[in-house]
Amino acid sequence: MGKVKAKDVSGLKPKKKCCRKKTRCITCPVVIMRMKKLEASGASKKELKKGLEHAREK
Repeated sequence: MGKVKAKDVSGLKPKKKCCRKKTRCITCPVVIMRMKKLEASGASKKELKKGLEHAREK
């Protein structure tokens, strides 16, 4: 898959089930949902990048 920009994550197709690993993958439904929420709130490019790190670490 390679590197994906934080602003493009919300447009990805989520996989069927969350794997719940310590570092969630980019196509995890939870990560995509959190990024959609951030984008809807009008987050800047820097905030989206930090938000992606935060969404994947939990």
